[in-house]
Amino acid sequence: MVFGPATGDTGPSGRILEPAEWAAAGIPLLRNPREIVTGLHSRHRPAPQTAVIAVLDPDERLRASASLTRRETGLPEAVADGWDLRNALLARLRRVIPHDLRRRFPVRTAVLLYCRAGDAGWTEEDGAWMWGLRDACTLHGLRCGAYITLTGGGWQVLGEGRGGRRPYAGGPPADAEFTAVEPAEQAGTAPGPRALQPPPTAPQAAEAEPTISWAV
Repeated sequence: MVFGPATGDTGPSGRILEPAEWAAAGIPLLRNPREIVTGLHSRHRPAPQTAVIAVLDPDERLRASASLTRRETGLPEAVADGWDLRNALLARLRRVIPHDLRRRFPVRTAVLLYCRAGDAGWTEEDGAWMWGLRDACTLHGLRCGAYITLTGGGWQVLGEGRGGRRPYAGGPPADAEFTAVEPAEQAGTAPGPRALQPPPTAPQAAEAEPTISWAV
């Protein structure tokens, strides 16, 4: 199902958020953005032109995540339009977590990590993903969270000025990873929360780790 814009923006120029608009949107700050970035990078290993959307609970524990490539959005590479990006993000959210539209106020937050070429500075493509993220959150009952770029030079939280050199696009997996704090639910049910924790220091018996993310 395809939805119209959740805001009053109707023209193509309204489907891109400029940095000043993003800064004025009251996006909540992440307490530990590096943990979020390294965890999502380890889980999804995004290649260039791959987006990872993640839903966090109020304690910034991972509830669900999914990845998608720009090719899957149906947009030509040279086109920056948040409409189709919003629809693609909303479709992923619906597959991995129930909506929160019945709540008076959103309690969970969605963040977006986008791996691309170039430097960490804002581009029109970033503006289109920002528009898409904001609108998808509105239509799924979530708070719109941080937009993070992952390039060959490292990662950057746009609008905040926080970033780091590792992980980076095309680089090795990060040391931190998402580990389960509850047994995985059966397929087709809402996944349990996850916490970001460092890997164990002592050898343990090999055991398959349950996952709550889908590369769909």
